[in-house]
Amino acid sequence: MGAADAVPGVSGGTIAFMTGIYEELIGSLRRCGPEALAVLYKQGVAEAWRYINGSFLLTLLAGILFSVASFARGVLFLLSNYPEMLWSFFFGLILASSWLVVQQIDNWRGNAFTAFLTGTVLAYMVTSIAPAAIEPTPLMVFLSGMIAICAMILPGISGSFILLLLGMYAPILGAVKSVDLPVLGLFITGCVIGLLSFSRVLSWMFSSYRVATLALLGGFMLGSLNKVWPWKYTTAYTINRHGAEVPLVQENILPGSYEAMTGQDAYLFMSLVLMAVGALVVVLIAKTASTGKNQG
Repeated sequence: MGAADAVPGVSGGTIAFMTGIYEELIGSLRRCGPEALAVLYKQGVAEAWRYINGSFLLTLLAGILFSVASFARGVLFLLSNYPEMLWSFFFGLILASSWLVVQQIDNWRGNAFTAFLTGTVLAYMVTSIAPAAIEPTPLMVFLSGMIAICAMILPGISGSFILLLLGMYAPILGAVKSVDLPVLGLFITGCVIGLLSFSRVLSWMFSSYRVATLALLGGFMLGSLNKVWPWKYTTAYTINRHGAEVPLVQENILPGSYEAMTGQDAYLFMSLVLMAVGALVVVLIAKTASTGKNQG
C-alpha cells in the first residue's frame, strides 16, 4: 500500500482490496474513535487494543512505513525511467482487481449495475481533470489531507493523484523532504480526521448496502484505468520546485502513435508481459487469501 500510494494514479486501497484485508481495515479504523476511548477508560489498555484490532493496524502501518522507506524509492525510479512498463504492470493489476470485485457480485440487479456505472464514470472524470494551481495556505493543507486520505482508502482513486489535482502534491512532498513540521502537522491532522470520519461512512455502506458498495468500488477501479494507461502524450508541462519541466496534462494514445509522436520505444512486448504479470499477481494473491480464510 505504501509503494502504491507513492505513485499518482495508483491507490493503496486497491492493494488492500486485492489482498482481502479491505473490509477488516475499514472496520478497524471505524472503531478508532470515542468508543475506543470509553473502552480504554473502563476496561484498560489491553481491551482497548483488542477493540480497535491494534495488532492488525500496527502491522499494516509498519508495512506501509517500511515500503515508503524502501520500495517507494524504487517505484518512483521506475516511474521516471521506465514509465510505460511500470504503468503496464499497474494496469494489469487494477484491471484484474476490478474483475475480482465483479466476481463477488452474484446478482446484478438495477442498484448494483447503477452503482458500478456511477463508480466507473466518476473515476474516469476525476482522472481526466487537469491539475489546479492553489496557494498552499494552512487551511488548504489541512483540507487536502482530509480529501487525499479518503481517496487513499478508496480502491481505484489515488490519494497522490488527488493531491496533484489540488496542486498540493509538490508542496506536501517538499514539506516531507525538508521536514517542515508545521505543514506536516496540519496535513497529518487533516488525514487523521478524514480517515476516522470516512472509514465510518464506508463501514456503514458495507453493512447496509454491501452489493452496491462492492459494485461502486469495482467501478472506481475500472474507471481509474484511464489514469494508468501506459502510453501517454504530454500536451502541457509545469515547472517543479527544482526548475525542471514535469508533465501537467497528458492524453492516452495507442502504442504506435506513441512511438510516432514521441520518438520513444513503446516497449509493447514487455508492457503486455507486465500487464499479464500484474493480473497474475492479483489472481495468486486472491487464491492465497482465499486458502488462508478456508484454513482459518
